[in-house]
Amino acid sequence: MRLRATLLVLAVTLAARGHAQQIAFTFDDLPSHGPLPAGDTRLQIAQSILATLKQQHMPPTYGFVNGIHLTTDPSSAEVLKAWTAAGQPLGNHTFAHVDLNSITAEAFEQDIEKNEPILKQYAGNSDWHWLRFPFLHEGDTREKRRAIRSWLSAHNYKIAEVNMSFGDYLWNPPYARCVAKHDDAGIRQLHDLYLAAADDAIAPTRALSKEVYGRDIPYVLLMHIGAFDAHMLPELIALYRSRGFTFVSLPEAERYPAYSDDADIAPAGGTELDQLAIKRKLPIPPQHNYSRQLDAICQ
Repeated sequence: MRLRATLLVLAVTLAARGHAQQIAFTFDDLPSHGPLPAGDTRLQIAQSILATLKQQHMPPTYGFVNGIHLTTDPSSAEVLKAWTAAGQPLGNHTFAHVDLNSITAEAFEQDIEKNEPILKQYAGNSDWHWLRFPFLHEGDTREKRRAIRSWLSAHNYKIAEVNMSFGDYLWNPPYARCVAKHDDAGIRQLHDLYLAAADDAIAPTRALSKEVYGRDIPYVLLMHIGAFDAHMLPELIALYRSRGFTFVSLPEAERYPAYSDDADIAPAGGTELDQLAIKRKLPIPPQHNYSRQLDAICQ
């Protein structure tokens, strides 16, 4: 009887794990994002994130590179070296973080290619043929959107889609202000709002996935390599765990058939999930905008 009970508990545990929701963390704007708080360096921010990823036994986590930062701060190359030395992969975020909606397809392609020598130098053995669109803008016309997708396919690129986001980048400027003012109360307020925003984004995103696909899919979370992101990463990972998520890599998440869908609409902004909902005339669940609250902190 005891053996049967043990086997039953094991079976239930394995079944629960099998149905746990999956998410892939990704980080944009390597090697430099947002204002630098007093006393921090870009390398320290990256090392903090990398240490957390290791401590939390996270799967390989893509960092998307804008090579232009190396021209303004050559020392930030140490961030890219540290990232790949830690076994983490790099991807292409264009050289200058250009907005496809504001330039020609040809100019956008050239900016992707301009980033490639940096990726070849620093990405090690990782597959850097993943593109994250800056601003998640995929073209202001269908012709431009189609042209870029055709070019990416011809050059063996995969699109690093996003479908989970809570505007994490908004917290990095007020954090730098609070650090400069030694305002611990302000930092605590940022802490609480950050976790609330991340938590608030989960239910609407899952609801939209169920509207579009009829079920949850493996999600891809958009993050940035900012100082407050580094500060909050351990608790953010704990939050997703507490909500039943397990962690996968970007390639594992995007093997799911939903990621081969193309909304084929323009202007194309937001996540692919948003675009598919718009095309199907489905309502997009609203998410709270924290900008006004954040702008008022530590002013």
